[in-house]
Formats: sequence, structure tokens, C-alpha cells
Amino acid sequence: MKINRTYNITVLTLFPEMFPGSLGHSLAAKARENRVWDLQTVNIRDFADDNYGTVDDVPYGGGPGMILKPEVLGRAFDANIPGKDWDKIVLTPRGKPLTQNRIKKISTKKGLLIVCGRYEGLDERFVKSRSLEEISIGDYILSGGEPAAIVLIDSVVRLLSGTLKETANICEESFENSVLEYPQYTRPLHWEGMTPPEVLLSGDHAAIKKWREEKSLEDTKSRRPELIFNEKK
Repeated sequence: MKINRTYNITVLTLFPEMFPGSLGHSLAAKARENRVWDLQTVNIRDFADDNYGTVDDVPYGGGPGMILKPEVLGRAFDANIPGKDWDKIVLTPRGKPLTQNRIKKISTKKGLLIVCGRYEGLDERFVKSRSLEEISIGDYILSGGEPAAIVLIDSVVRLLSGTLKETANICEESFENSVLEYPQYTRPLHWEGMTPPEVLLSGDHAAIKKWREEKSLEDTKSRRPELIFNEKK
């Protein structure tokens, strides 16, 4: 297997022990063993400037929770400055939704730096001063950015050259070409009174291709119509 380069990922986090997590298994783990990608975790707390390892403080203006301090984050970032052709991302519910098209673009770069937020958030000045891109993996709240980082990394790694053997499989997956993937079936033929659509058993590849395209469009219209709408914009 020929690998052109190693895709480097750096994660700034208060909980480096949460990595590699699920990335230490299956395809992602094998790809890392083969140096398709590499992971470095940086403990933000190592850059605190007091003996207590203080990384947060109360928000200006009042309100619940604690905010990660900009000077601590800044030192952690500056000690691990990414390369010129790296994406710099902070995971936050305020960010733009993560899409397959964005993942494709991220995977073409040389590397990725991710900042994982915690508590009530992080100081906006840090985000602006280091030109971080804000990304959200969905309209819900997590306890921190680490699970989201693992999701982002997994989605990027599987697109890297050398991770998957069959690149053709990627082209037929959900969100490719702005449609959901068609329904899938396998053996046994009969299960709980149900059988696969007859066209899939016909051996007629043209008919199968047409059925899959129609089902993809049909399911997208009924389940995620905004995908088609956004594609037309």
C-alpha cells in the first residue's frame, strides 16, 4: 500500500485521556498503524500560569458556568502552531454545521488542529485572535468538545488515501451527491415474512442502478428534503 503522506492531527483538550477512544479500533486504528494519519494530544491545563492549574473563570456579565481563559488557550495554541496548510477548528454548538463537503475539503489539507471546548465555553477573543473556524456536529449539547472531535477525526480519516481499500464505496454513501444512500439488503432471502425487492435479485445491473437512484432520491425527499434544497441554491 502506497501512502503519499501522513496526515497530522493535533487536539488541544483538558482530557487527553479521552483519545484515541474509538479511533483506536477498526479502520482508523489500522490506518494510524500504517501512518496514514497521526494524532497528538495537548493538555491545555499544562499551560496554566498558577500552581492550581486554573484554566477557567466566571463570565463577564454574569451567568452560569465557567469560561476557558484566553491566555491559557493562547499559550497552548502557540506552543503547537499548525502548519500553513492546516485547518484550525474549534468545536462549538455556535459553529456552522459539519457537512460531508466540508469534511472532504479538510481531508485534502496536510493537517488539522482541533480545540475542544469545555464548561460553558471559551473566551471569544481566543477564537478570533487565532482565526479558528467554528464547527458544530449537530443541534444538541455535549459535555465537551472531545466526543465531537472524535466524530470529526473519524469522518476525515476514512477519506484519506490508504484508509479504505475500495474508494468506489465512498461515492455511493449517504450525503454524496446531496442524497441519502439507498436501502441495503443481504442474506437470508426470507426473514420475518419479508424479502428484498425483486429487482435486487434480478441480475439486471441497469435496473438495479435505476432502482437505487430512485430510492435514494425518494428517501432524501421524505427524510432530509433540505439536502436537495441546499444543493439547488
